[in-house]
Amino acid sequence: MSQITFKGEQVTTYGDLPAKDERAPYFELVKTDLSTATLNDFKGKRVIMNIFPSIDTGVCATSVRSFNERATDLKNTAVLCISRDLPFAQKRFVDDEGLENVINLSDFKERNFGKDYGLEMIDGPLEGLLSRVVIVLDENGNVIHSQQVQDIAEEPDYLAALKTLL
Repeated sequence: MSQITFKGEQVTTYGDLPAKDERAPYFELVKTDLSTATLNDFKGKRVIMNIFPSIDTGVCATSVRSFNERATDLKNTAVLCISRDLPFAQKRFVDDEGLENVINLSDFKERNFGKDYGLEMIDGPLEGLLSRVVIVLDENGNVIHSQQVQDIAEEPDYLAALKTLL
């Protein structure tokens, strides 16, 4: 279990993030059209997983916008924005913002992603939601970078994640 904070209040997450060089755990998440996306769908691509509590908060929305902008020139790279928001809210956000370089995925249905990746918050005001994490995978699905943001109200280190793909 990891300890993070939310506006200074201590929060515990379900486990530990996948380690560097470890194979990313398999996942099945829901796309904005309600179809299923799996880790296998991104085989052969580099993947940035931008994981957060809710698209309807300022910092979470900023992270989606930032990765959308910064990923524009990345070749063979998928940017997955993952939360437990309903797919309808995720779709509304990207449509309203005109974002085209990110894929929004939801863990609302099975709710396994947060546990399998060790990042679900198990206490605190946002209990049951996903903590703010960035995980980068290589073309083989191996972890090459991970960061769990120490305080959920802060943005991730975008440059550290992107540098692993340069």
